[in-house]
Amino acid sequence: MEGNKRWVSGDLQHPDRDPDRRQLVAQEQEPFGSVLSCIDSRVPPELLFDTGLGDLYVMRTGGEAVGPVVTGSVEYGPMTSGTPLIVILGHQRCGAVKAAYASLRDGKPLPGNLQAIVKALRPAYEQAVREGGTDPVETMARAQVTLTAADLRSNRDLAPLVKKGALAVVGAYYSLDTGKVEVLAGAPAG
Repeated sequence: MEGNKRWVSGDLQHPDRDPDRRQLVAQEQEPFGSVLSCIDSRVPPELLFDTGLGDLYVMRTGGEAVGPVVTGSVEYGPMTSGTPLIVILGHQRCGAVKAAYASLRDGKPLPGNLQAIVKALRPAYEQAVREGGTDPVETMARAQVTLTAADLRSNRDLAPLVKKGALAVVGAYYSLDTGKVEVLAGAPAG
């Protein structure tokens, strides 16, 4: 979150982005966090958290949609090297969520494999419909974050790490307008 404060203020440090860092991490990596975020070109985790080479495991899917390969990729850091943090990062005005919302609302499937994203986002859509509100797409985007974080927190393999305090699974939301990341759920104590 300190890196995000630098991103918002424009006081960037651009850490760990030089040939010395490249050499240091060439043989082994020890990222301090894993981030599952959207494919949106305006939401690159390494930039908006002002991090560098070897600092984060990053997975990106449309609307933070998950399936077995994505879940396995998210599990990789905590389960193989003790990475202590997973962040599920949704964002404002998400095109994937907007398209999935319209598809589900109108009963019109999206073409090709885009329908797999729609299927993965259905629980968030259903929650957004139950909650109502003035902007159902934003409600759905936030629901996707909190549902995904909760699912990972209670996942058979990650839950023991969460329970013993070795892993925090945090849901967060990025504002395209301000650059600020807001923690929605799962912030570690202290």
